[in-house]
Amino acid sequence: MGDRRAIGVFDSGMGGLTVLRALRDALPYEDLVYLGDTARLPYGTKSADTVTAYALQATKQLLAHDVKIVVIACNTASAVAIEPLADQHAPLPVLGVVEPGARAGVAATQTNRIGVLATESTVKGGAYARAISALAPDVHVRQQACALFVALAEEGWGNDAIAEAAASRYLKPLFDDPETAPDTLVLGCTHFPVLAPAISRVLGDRVTLVDSAATTAESVAAALAKNDLATDASSNGSERFLATDAPERFARVGGLFFGSEIATDAVELVDLQLS
Repeated sequence: MGDRRAIGVFDSGMGGLTVLRALRDALPYEDLVYLGDTARLPYGTKSADTVTAYALQATKQLLAHDVKIVVIACNTASAVAIEPLADQHAPLPVLGVVEPGARAGVAATQTNRIGVLATESTVKGGAYARAISALAPDVHVRQQACALFVALAEEGWGNDAIAEAAASRYLKPLFDDPETAPDTLVLGCTHFPVLAPAISRVLGDRVTLVDSAATTAESVAAALAKNDLATDASSNGSERFLATDAPERFARVGGLFFGSEIATDAVELVDLQLS
């Protein structure tokens, strides 16, 4: 018998909706619950202890909705909180986005040179460098923190002249020397895919852009099968949206990330401090 409980997904804001979109494409019959901690965005400038505390609260809220698996659709939280979450909630499967992103980057590179664009916290923690090294020790990794990208994405400005100017500034150190320039860029924050057109305009077709959404969805599908958690439903699954602040704005801007319109009345306001 299948398990018809929902898949739980959380992020600091709306960036994780890119992962939710990939999950919906890969797992059309599964119900999905998405939590965006918009009141405390961004996570990428906060300490590891603070992000871990937020992640624990987010997971508690998702468990109140009886989810069967938790997906940390935030690279910052994946980098620092996946082990505490998995330990505290075992045997609940908890998956992050860093390892799938690293796998996608390693599969894409032809020159063994990968660049990682991420938040300050993810870059400082070195999670991608470790994950890539574990998969392919010969690959050279260069990282670049892109603090403005999250704000631009959340404003819905991911594909305009401001985003392009910011991308040009951030990318310059990675591509100054053609001898060491990467041929693959991992978008190491789930907000960053909405800036991909602006990044591509700066770089042209010389670099492959990789995000973790599709490979994360593959990992979730594998975990559901391994743990006998896949649904047996034969009709399309539903989506439920939770936000910790500004649900109207979440609905308005969130559609850019999710790829389809989100109705305002479909977003529920929640307080993680009380969950």
